[in-house]
Amino acid sequence: MVGTSSARLPVVPMGGDGVKDRRLRWLLGSSALSNLGDGIGKVAFPLLAASITRDPILIAGLSATAFLPWLLFATVSGALVDRVDRRRAMLIANLSRAVIVGGLGLLVLADATTIWLLYVMALLLGAVETVADNAAQALVPAVVPRDQLESANGKLQSVEIVGQTFLGGPLGSLTFAVFAAMPFLLNSAGFAIAAVLLIGINGRFRPVVTGPTQSLRVQLGEGVRWLRGNALMVRLAVFAATMALATELAQALLVLYALQDIHLSEATFGVFALVGGAGGIIGAFTAPRLTRALSRRTVLVGSIVCCGLAFTAMSVSKDPVTASLLFGGFAAAVVVVNVILGSLRHALVPDHLFGRVLGVWRTAVWGAIPVGALLGGLLATWLGTRAVFAISGVLQLALAAAVWFALAGHRGEVDSMSTAGTP
Repeated sequence: MVGTSSARLPVVPMGGDGVKDRRLRWLLGSSALSNLGDGIGKVAFPLLAASITRDPILIAGLSATAFLPWLLFATVSGALVDRVDRRRAMLIANLSRAVIVGGLGLLVLADATTIWLLYVMALLLGAVETVADNAAQALVPAVVPRDQLESANGKLQSVEIVGQTFLGGPLGSLTFAVFAAMPFLLNSAGFAIAAVLLIGINGRFRPVVTGPTQSLRVQLGEGVRWLRGNALMVRLAVFAATMALATELAQALLVLYALQDIHLSEATFGVFALVGGAGGIIGAFTAPRLTRALSRRTVLVGSIVCCGLAFTAMSVSKDPVTASLLFGGFAAAVVVVNVILGSLRHALVPDHLFGRVLGVWRTAVWGAIPVGALLGGLLATWLGTRAVFAISGVLQLALAAAVWFALAGHRGEVDSMSTAGTP
């Protein structure tokens, strides 16, 4: 194991499986509400932007700005999560998001919004989100037994999809059609209630330091060294970053694809997202079953292939129903990918290093998203939205082949997760 540490696993009162079940339920409840707020916002933000401008570069730039904080702050926020109580970090982050998006709702009511104001708000929300999401991921191994990691990750993916897409998407578009400020005010309420629900997760969730307190710089270096010394994690991070860039080429333009290429209205755009949410739910529930029936390597590569085929087909589809079903297939496949990668991270990374390693991972992976969004906007300006979906699909198919061959030497680790990290 690369790197040493002066920390050990957090001391938390266990009280049997029933206590852990209750903790998971509170975490799932909080995640459901915060993801509902996210889902409303992720539809309302591009719709508000599209009501201000139809410039594809500015629309894609808004998506890039939302993810830019992961490139700038993910590593630092990951180190922060390893120094503080993770539940408290989530609580404060959700309250902060409630204030930020609530303020935006008031500005929309006052008709005082510009595209640049949306950029600023997206940047602020993204910065706080790096803390909230890193802390939530770090909490998972503390609230579920080790043999239930894949199931717990599937449940978290389910509530994320239900909140963000299945409910949040349609609710965001419908409330935006009523009046533009309404989805942002609902978004704020969702974050506030999510913060309150975290109070139900009792226990300590801060890694206990057994030696001298290390500086932030030293702790960051420790996380980077561990990741660099684990060949499998490095390869998975590279694949995830490439996948994020390739998919975001097209996803950043989804609102323009829906409104201009398949001619949906602003209200029905949420229904389009609803089909994607349904696909995501299917993916979340089938991922654990697929990994029990087949090797994780096979399921991972097969899912990436499905993602690529879906976007390639969307590039030529003219029927809204067909396009929606294809997007649902993409959502199902990408959720399976996320469940597998999330479970491997939880199994491979030691708890006391998890926040820092996850921060480095997300700096690379989520930092690729704004790059993909901006490239997608530029390509759409020159070639059109449909061409961008085709390019994205082909890139994902090429990535699937690369993943299959690159993981050939790690089949035992991937399929058994036997190298699971412990301090």
